[in-house]
Amino acid sequence: MCGAVTWTYSGDVTRNLVCNCADCQRATSAPFTAFLGMRPEQLRWTGDIRHYESSPNTFRGFCSSCGTRLYFRSDKWPHEVDVHAATLTDPDEYQPHAQVFICSRAKWLNRLQSIPVHEGFQQNPAD
Repeated sequence: MCGAVTWTYSGDVTRNLVCNCADCQRATSAPFTAFLGMRPEQLRWTGDIRHYESSPNTFRGFCSSCGTRLYFRSDKWPHEVDVHAATLTDPDEYQPHAQVFICSRAKWLNRLQSIPVHEGFQQNPAD
């Protein structure tokens, strides 16, 4: 968000998913997380990254300046770092291949197609 942390990658993506699990929901304060699996040896970071151990041997990286969530990594998959798709230079280019943990998907997401849309806030917040 603030630009203090950047990354580059020089390999093939190992996963390309939208995760609906409860852990991702809590970690990102969002109904789902879109990410790309990358090989750590081909991924280069610049900037100060802090880590939170969200469960044993599972870490979530975030920018120390603004708190933006950057990635997830776990000892379960030592050859992969799952980078949040929103950190792409152009997130509109992201094309997930699958959704996982659909059993935890927020039920209200099913209604999105049927509710009104607006280009900005449709009204001022209540006082």
